[in-house]
Amino acid sequence: MALPPLNVYRHDRATRALITLVGEIDLTTAPLVSDVLAACLRDGIRRIDVDLTAVTFCDASGLNAFLRASRLATDADASLRLHHPSPCLARVIEITSTGFLLHSFPATGARSRRTPASTNSAPRPRQGENSRRGGPQPSRPLDT
Repeated sequence: MALPPLNVYRHDRATRALITLVGEIDLTTAPLVSDVLAACLRDGIRRIDVDLTAVTFCDASGLNAFLRASRLATDADASLRLHHPSPCLARVIEITSTGFLLHSFPATGARSRRTPASTNSAPRPRQGENSRRGGPQPSRPLDT
């Protein structure tokens, strides 16, 4: 039997636990995430921090596992916080209005990278992109 593409590491300190997830969270591995988080609560953990730095994929079943665990934690007067999600997962969390799961969630009014700094001027094309007048922009050597 092949191992699931997810490794889980748990480090406890008094009533706090750090759960480090490595790999993919999907329909196959989400139950493992749910079981680990529920076990923390059964063991008397009051604060659960989940490090997602090394998570390479998380689908809706993974997000649901975090939401169920958050509800269980709230019912047990505990907390669950996600840390360092990938940009893709952070966007899904933002779209689904589940930012309360994150340790630090960017302000929704933050300017997008695609928004120009000033509305008085058009954004400059990046090197290699076409300008408004057509044709590729010539590349200039960088000064060293």
